[in-house]
Amino acid sequence: MTRFLSESLQAPEPYFRTALRRLELAHGNPSADIRLTSEVHQALRTKLVSLGLDPSDTTPKELYLTLQTRIRNDDARLTKRLRTLAATHISLEADVVAGMAYAIQALPIGKQCYALKPSSFKAIIKKLPPKRAMKQLGYRSLESMLKHESSASILAAAQLSESATWLRSLLERYKHLTPTDFETRAIGVTYASDKRWQKLAQASVAERKHNVLAFPELGAIVLLPLPAQAPAGAVTASLALTLHAVNEIKASSTFLKLCQVRPDFGSVVQSVAQEEPHLQASLLDRSVPWQLVQRYYARMQHHFHEELFEPHIRLEDLSWHGIEQAMALIEPSLHFWQESHHLAQLHDRQPVSMNVIDAALNLCNQLPFERRISSYFQKSLWHELCLRYLKHDTVEQAVLAELQPQFAFAPVSA
Repeated sequence: MTRFLSESLQAPEPYFRTALRRLELAHGNPSADIRLTSEVHQALRTKLVSLGLDPSDTTPKELYLTLQTRIRNDDARLTKRLRTLAATHISLEADVVAGMAYAIQALPIGKQCYALKPSSFKAIIKKLPPKRAMKQLGYRSLESMLKHESSASILAAAQLSESATWLRSLLERYKHLTPTDFETRAIGVTYASDKRWQKLAQASVAERKHNVLAFPELGAIVLLPLPAQAPAGAVTASLALTLHAVNEIKASSTFLKLCQVRPDFGSVVQSVAQEEPHLQASLLDRSVPWQLVQRYYARMQHHFHEELFEPHIRLEDLSWHGIEQAMALIEPSLHFWQESHHLAQLHDRQPVSMNVIDAALNLCNQLPFERRISSYFQKSLWHELCLRYLKHDTVEQAVLAELQPQFAFAPVSA
């Protein structure tokens, strides 16, 4: 087991080392950890050369500062590109958020999802009026708001203005939903651009440093207005997180489709609305996120067994797009960030992330080297490691056993 993985992931030892050793033994010692580490080091050297740095003589702080300069320049180019798209196709005074929504809708990536019908959501809202949201948006009656606002906009306004008690009551009502309340449709990406949303979104955007609200149960993403003087990196962070949300909605959608036959379907919807779904199986002493299964089948399509998933899930439901690749389709100068989501250089047992989301968030939060974040890199590296073991038939069958009880259970980490 390589020390690079343990330190990069900030894994608890000796538990991580022991779990990885068990997994290696169970699958014939494929040395997946060593192979992954070698690939990361080689790819890192290539990226350093692309940045004009010497792979053998670049300090972690030099790398961090170079990445900050790179993301700053890329963010400026991306902002200009999105403003041009808005002015050309939407005519909203070159609004960068409108351009972002247009660019994502135009991408050639899978966007079909399994989501709550607008009529079913609005039936819930009629019984649980979001009075604070109505006031914030200037509506005097619930009927008027339901007529003029989409389900996603109503939920976005409620999340920003309603109390925690109201939001818990909404989730409780999800328990009564059934598959007949759902339909297959395209993921919606909408933007709130008028003055009503400016004040409502201001505090949230200032705190998060991005403007993305995602609702997997609705199959929808709402982009809030960015401030006129948004910090450098905010546009890149928002675009990357929106594309990340599209993937997460696709994964949650597939999981909900699979669970249609469960008697506790409503409880599953409630859970998915709160956090990404996980399987009961474990891998390296952690539960397996469903999106890992989604990524596995998107990458290894020949392992998809129709008889296990159909009629509820088809192979096209299990699509997954690379965030950096999608960003490069919108602004070609972002090509540099492709395949860097799981790359980093270690410094005093702490990673210097080359993940574009980490880089953008570090920039727009003006974080110094000593306070840098690397959470998106760590999650990506973890998923890459797990995917190496999910290639094995024994692991695949164990994961499928969690989804379909008629299959014998085999512990993933045995």
